[in-house]
Order: sequence, then C-alpha cells, then structure tokens
Amino acid sequence: MVKIYTKKGDDGTTSLWYGGRVPKDSPRTEAYGTLDEACSALGVARALCAGPQGSQELAADILRLQDDLFVAGAELATAPEAAERLEDGVSRVTAEMVDWAEGLIDRYMAEVDLPPKFVIPGGNQLSAQLDVARTVIRRAERRISAIAEAGELADPTIIHFVNRASDLAFAMARWADVDDPELFAGRERS
Repeated sequence: MVKIYTKKGDDGTTSLWYGGRVPKDSPRTEAYGTLDEACSALGVARALCAGPQGSQELAADILRLQDDLFVAGAELATAPEAAERLEDGVSRVTAEMVDWAEGLIDRYMAEVDLPPKFVIPGGNQLSAQLDVARTVIRRAERRISAIAEAGELADPTIIHFVNRASDLAFAMARWADVDDPELFAGRERS
C-alpha cells in the first residue's frame, strides 16, 4: 500500500518544488492552492459535459485549461531562485499558452450574444459551474498579483495567462448558457 501522508506538513509548512519550505498560508501557497481549487471546479464543469447539456469539444477545451492551470500551479510552487529548472509548457507558463487561450476566447465569443448588462450566473448547471471556476481563477489572479507586487515572480507571463484563463471560463460559460439543453447538446463550434 502506498501511503500518501508524509507528516512533514504537520508543522504548518509545505515543500516547494526543487526545494525550500514555506508556511501553508504563504501567498505562494495560497496562489497555487487557489489554482488547484479552480481545476477542481473546472472538473465538475467537465463532468457536466457528459450530461444532457454536454459537448465533447467543450469538455476537451476544459481539460486543456485544467492542464494549463496545473502548469501555472507548478510554476507558483517553485521558488523564484529555482525558476531556471522549470520546463516551458510543463512547469512554466508560456506566451503560446496565453495565445491559445485568447484564440479560444475569440472562438467561443464569436457565437455568443452578450446581454447589455451584467450576466447573472445560473442559466443552467454547466454555465453556472463554469462561472464558479471563473471566480476562483480570478481569486488566484489576485493572489498571484500580490506575489508579483512583492517581487517574487520569476516571470509575469503567468499573470497574463491566468487573466486569460478567467476570461476563457467566462466565454465558455456564456457559450454553454443556453435556454434549450437539447439545442446545446447538438451544437459544436464552427
């Protein structure tokens, strides 16, 4: 049996990737923990894609977003002095990841007519869950901004990506926010 507990965190600290320990409530831990929470919220949205409101293409896009958020989390879980050990697209956010998110935002929004006022979440379960994920990503962005203000980010690209990630969750939610679930089930982006 594999034991998943190490007891090393019993003192209120956690390990960073490539060495070092920080308090579990440090800004860095808060930031990557919030991205982990966002990935879980997106996982619920992806699971809902299998239901009557589902779209396999949307599910695939959500999975890619989850993967990319894990890359951002890995970067945040690394002390800046170890940043040279990170690998682009695996443990370090890249400009290409930002570009991918922007392209997808544009594709989803090309099919959406936004109301002239704020969008109230809850059009359906899938869109509401994507909005939950969006707000969690926004919280992660605030945490990352605090790290940047403290001069503890190795590269600002992660801020750009996380900002686009929340916009992408918004665009996905609006695309999924239809009144007729049967219409949504058969709809794929052009």
